[in-house]
Amino acid sequence: MTSTGDVEGRAGPPLWWERRRDVVVDGALGAVSAVECGWEGASFAREAGLPVAVGVLFGIAVGAVLLLRRRWPIAVVLVGIAVAPAAMGFLLGVVGLYTLASSEVPRRITGTLASVSLAATFVVMYLRTRGDVEADPMLVVVLSGFVAVALTVPPVLFGLYVGARRRLMESLQERADSLERELSLLADRAEERAEWARTEERTRIAREMHDVVAHRVSLMVVHAAALEAVALKDPARAVKNAALVGDMGRQALTELREMLGVLRAAEKPKPAPAAAPVPAGGGATAVVAPLSAALAAVFDDGPSLGGLEELVGQSRAAGMAVEVVVQGEAAGYAAELEQTAYRVVQEALTNCHKHAPGARVVVRLAHREGEVAMQVENGPCEGRSDGVGLPSGGNGLVGMRERVLALGGVFVSGPTEAGGFRVSAVLPVR
Repeated sequence: MTSTGDVEGRAGPPLWWERRRDVVVDGALGAVSAVECGWEGASFAREAGLPVAVGVLFGIAVGAVLLLRRRWPIAVVLVGIAVAPAAMGFLLGVVGLYTLASSEVPRRITGTLASVSLAATFVVMYLRTRGDVEADPMLVVVLSGFVAVALTVPPVLFGLYVGARRRLMESLQERADSLERELSLLADRAEERAEWARTEERTRIAREMHDVVAHRVSLMVVHAAALEAVALKDPARAVKNAALVGDMGRQALTELREMLGVLRAAEKPKPAPAAAPVPAGGGATAVVAPLSAALAAVFDDGPSLGGLEELVGQSRAAGMAVEVVVQGEAAGYAAELEQTAYRVVQEALTNCHKHAPGARVVVRLAHREGEVAMQVENGPCEGRSDGVGLPSGGNGLVGMRERVLALGGVFVSGPTEAGGFRVSAVLPVR
């Protein structure tokens, strides 16, 4: 099949016809009209004293004009009006007026030609009836007017109805196609938004799990290395380090278990009511939304700036020399801001354990008007850079930057002139 619905290898409708059925209908109408006009042409030829063959041929030619009704409806109606004095073209006039009214021809032209056809039919009927019937002149006028109206008004009104219905159906079809395209675009956009939401949640989960687990596991590795170093020389310190390793492991397992519990619970959202319609892309959104709400509930109860001293204490217990400098008075910040500030300091300290063992670290926290600034800077590494063999995936700085930028803040990191490394972040207070 071709795009137009025709069978491939067959010729489509010829000339101005759109469908094969139209060719058959117009051909049949043209044949009937030609026969009718030929018969009426013979009668006209006898009355006019012309050869009958001339009248028949003229009538056939006039009736065959009906084949052009879809292409030139105005011409068909004009031919019907022209041959009205010869009393021929009954079918030609009726079908021509119907076609003209149902076409896209301006209404003023349709009204003008219909009025002329009505007047011509009235005059012809009046003249013929007056000469054939001996009756009251008023009766002749009424009879002629009735016939003229019957042959003109019904086909025009029916043509106007069919044309209006056709245009309405075309308008509805165009609107349906437009709505289908819009629905397709909305479905695609909804799917894109759902995919974006899933990607964002996966990134957020990965970032949270990295921050929760990496810091405590890094401290565990540091304490385990210290335990190995002092196990024989200082049993009391070894016992203390072993206890710290156990505490860190239990805390890491607890936080990890809580997060995994949230993920398992979010995988089973409540089914929507059967009567409620599901929008395009709603299936993915219905899965992401409970997950976001559950994660938000856990993360809002997460760490804050109040736990900064404990965080620094853990690093000090691991042997790091950490100095904390706080400027300004803390105000009531949003939970997301406090958690982000805490995670930035936590990840920076973790990187110090990994890449700068033995270096002196300074943690600065400044509470300013409209913003909170934090900075973690370590000096030159005084120990071996691979002192405890902590692996690094390169996701720490990326996660910190994502957190800070998500809140509209500024994040800067890089080496210092003294040979250390500095991580700085500024978070706006909304």
